[in-house]
Amino acid sequence: MFFEEFVLLYPVYTVLFTRTGLSPAEISSLFAVWSFTAFAAELPSGVLADTFSRRRLIVAGPLVTAAGFALWVVAPSYPAFAAGFMLWGLGQALISGALEALVYEGLDRAGAAGSYARVLGRAAAVRTTAVMVASALAGPVLTAGGYPALAVASVATLLVAAAIGRSFPEPGARGRRAAAAPGADGETAVAAYLRVLRTGLAEVRTTAPVRRALAYAAALTGLSSLDEYLPLLALATGVAEPAVPLVMLLFTAGDAAGGWLAGRGERWEAVALAVGAACLAAGSLAGTPTAMVLVAGAFGVFRWAIVAAEARLQERVSDAARATVSSATGFAAEVAALGVFGCYALGSAWAGPGPLFAAAAVPYLLLALARGAGRS
Repeated sequence: MFFEEFVLLYPVYTVLFTRTGLSPAEISSLFAVWSFTAFAAELPSGVLADTFSRRRLIVAGPLVTAAGFALWVVAPSYPAFAAGFMLWGLGQALISGALEALVYEGLDRAGAAGSYARVLGRAAAVRTTAVMVASALAGPVLTAGGYPALAVASVATLLVAAAIGRSFPEPGARGRRAAAAPGADGETAVAAYLRVLRTGLAEVRTTAPVRRALAYAAALTGLSSLDEYLPLLALATGVAEPAVPLVMLLFTAGDAAGGWLAGRGERWEAVALAVGAACLAAGSLAGTPTAMVLVAGAFGVFRWAIVAAEARLQERVSDAARATVSSATGFAAEVAALGVFGCYALGSAWAGPGPLFAAAAVPYLLLALARGAGRS
């Protein structure tokens, strides 16, 4: 978990794009490429995880992402950035549903399924802590060795993440591979894949609680893609470029706090979301470095709510198609993220980062109302 997110390029890659000469609209189009790739690969990868092996996908994901980051610095240009985002999107899709399903399955076998929200929240906090450490180190490394040094360090940590992924236990993998093997019970691997896909989609289509939980979790997760523009929001407050990672450190601290608090106080979720939306609007419109504390607090609330939503979804799905349904959520979240990127690209022609972030408070308020009405 830690090494998957301990990527020194994270806090400053949008700055790299800007320095290369890309406009906000071009940067948004790159994010769209990223999201489109992720959502196109999300559902197929989830079905693969349920059909064959979840651990193998968890190992492959960081390796694919590392190749994308290497491209960015070897040939910094729009085509290379786009190709890198395609690889990153594929790497994320390989991991997402597989990891959630593997963790829930392991806890369920141990009789501890009820602790999934806390475990997921701690995992999110560990990932965010890794981003915090990377944010603290990115500035000095950038000063000392430039973007090539950041890329080398980022690729190295992802290789470590892949090696750690190989150590994860996967009790049900042998059974899934045997069931999907050609000739097993007269069923080919393709037929097994399609059977699992149909099972997962049918569960979403015919079970209203699963469908509502999926839609709510996907909307929250998709909206969180706004954090890709946080470096631009930081720059808009007037801080110098080398100080951007330090402001990002504040944002990641808020995110980590939300992860550590996950699994507690869920009855206040609607109220907390509304307060987070208000903090997002107020902090963004203030446009000062100190006001970023409010924005950081808002993203902490959003992380806490995302974990709660994901836990509710896992409680409502069956194990046979768990990764498939998780990936279906990721698929829907990427569709929402595409909408966020498109809106930011269009809005950037008339407004700066502050007003655009403030406008994002509106959908969060709508989700708070939906949660308050019990529609998730």
